[in-house]
Amino acid sequence: MSEKIGVVLLNLGGPDSLQAVEPFLYNLFSDPDIINFPGSFLFRKGLAKLISSRRHPRIQEQYKQIGGKSPLKDFTLGQAKLLEEKLNEKFPTRVFAAMRYWHPFTEEVLDDLEREGINKVILLPLYPQFSKATTESSLKEWKKQLNLRGNTDIEWTLVEYYYDFPPYIDACVERVNQGMEKFPAYIREKVDILFSAHGTPMKLVREGDPYSGHIRETVAAVMIRGGWKNPHHLCFQSKVGPQTWLTPSTPATIDDLAKKGSKHMLIVPIAFASDHLETLYEVGIEFRHLAKEAGVEQFEVTEGLNYSEKFIDALAQLVFLKMKEISREQTQNSHEKKLAVQ
Repeated sequence: MSEKIGVVLLNLGGPDSLQAVEPFLYNLFSDPDIINFPGSFLFRKGLAKLISSRRHPRIQEQYKQIGGKSPLKDFTLGQAKLLEEKLNEKFPTRVFAAMRYWHPFTEEVLDDLEREGINKVILLPLYPQFSKATTESSLKEWKKQLNLRGNTDIEWTLVEYYYDFPPYIDACVERVNQGMEKFPAYIREKVDILFSAHGTPMKLVREGDPYSGHIRETVAAVMIRGGWKNPHHLCFQSKVGPQTWLTPSTPATIDDLAKKGSKHMLIVPIAFASDHLETLYEVGIEFRHLAKEAGVEQFEVTEGLNYSEKFIDALAQLVFLKMKEISREQTQNSHEKKLAVQ
């Protein structure tokens, strides 16, 4: 295939400076897929303004403790570069990153695609598990920006999810094994493995959002593939607002296990493709402090997938599979057209 293909990594995004925290939060809470309750459309933007203005000083302080900005943009752009290098071994490709709530926004990426004359695009979410609040929200923004441009020649397709894709599972297993190596060999079998996933409101679950089921299947696949006999637990973090969210929460799980005598814990931020505030601050600082106060002697956190060679390879394989799928469809359509002519 000689025509250059565009691959667009979809991700949440994060503030790239302390000054960007408030507008980032405003964009986040302005999203109908984040703030969604009866009548919310009437005052969503006003509510987003109120929440972001009240929350940003505290959130800024958290970012100060992890380097003064979110590392998510740097990780995502780095992943794009590594993926582009790997894909170009097979066919000409350009890989971009479209963030949902901060730069580079979807419209910026569409500008880049048009500038380079790329008309065929594969959307590849950095959300392995599908949720209305992540993949679907990014997809809606993609469609919205395309519609705003009117006439566009871009043909696109989506990798919907890959929560049980073996190469992705292998990348997760590698990170868990690396985390286990931080413990003395003689206690590794006693370490509690806590898979901490970003939570969602139960409202989404009741509406049929598949995310929580995908997460459970990912955890099951990782444990089977890894072959560990350790006790393991799935819990959820990052609750925002008064709604009922997925349980059990990660803090409650840490506290409960500590009360039952657990002294060694490995936290695996299973739903996150890259390290950012929720892994580096919430887990690495807040939950670590909670565990220490509860009597946990050793508390370790696995590194995000970040620049994992296995993860980049998994992303490349997803693109290759999608390209084969497109090629089959094109061949089939061409065959059907020939039959129609005859």
